[in-house]
Amino acid sequence: MKALLVSDVECKALWDYYQPDRVAGIDVIISCGDLKKDYLEFLVTMTNKPVLYVPGNHDTGYVKNPPEGCENLDDRVFTYRGVRFIGFGGCKKYREGPFQYTEREMEKRIHRAWWKIRRARGIDVVVTHAAPTGCGDRKDPAHLGFDCFQDLMDHYKPPFLLHGHVHMNYDSDVSRTMVYGNTTVVNAYERYVLDLPDRE
Repeated sequence: MKALLVSDVECKALWDYYQPDRVAGIDVIISCGDLKKDYLEFLVTMTNKPVLYVPGNHDTGYVKNPPEGCENLDDRVFTYRGVRFIGFGGCKKYREGPFQYTEREMEKRIHRAWWKIRRARGIDVVVTHAAPTGCGDRKDPAHLGFDCFQDLMDHYKPPFLLHGHVHMNYDSDVSRTMVYGNTTVVNAYERYVLDLPDRE
């Protein structure tokens, strides 16, 4: 299954200069946050592909007006073509506002999801906005990762964790992909095409 990952910056090639052939072969679109609701609604309408998303820390408008026609993965398991997704949106708390969490708050969110994951008999793709600690995060307070995302990968061993939040142009050493244990960690900044295991 071919997934188009998007995050943080609206891609002009997929919006201002959209052409159908730019999403040829894509089966699902996954947003890792901080994108305008109009952009996600445009993608779901024009591509006729499912758009799965988690909110980023700048998506405050999603509280009252979430993207229509898209699947919110936040704190839930969603299965598409046999692939089991779960989402944990938001980032490490660095100021007041929605979609910002302390380490303890995010840890509790993951703990509350254990039954959903067990009922799904595991998880294949974790979709987050923030990165795991040491796996693509930065040292500044706004872009610190979550330790509990490492714990999640250690415990459930998902093949993939997809995140946004850290822009690829922040520094020359920002990596698109990293490997942590059994999990490939992917930075979804702007757009990236990823092959996911098709379980159907």
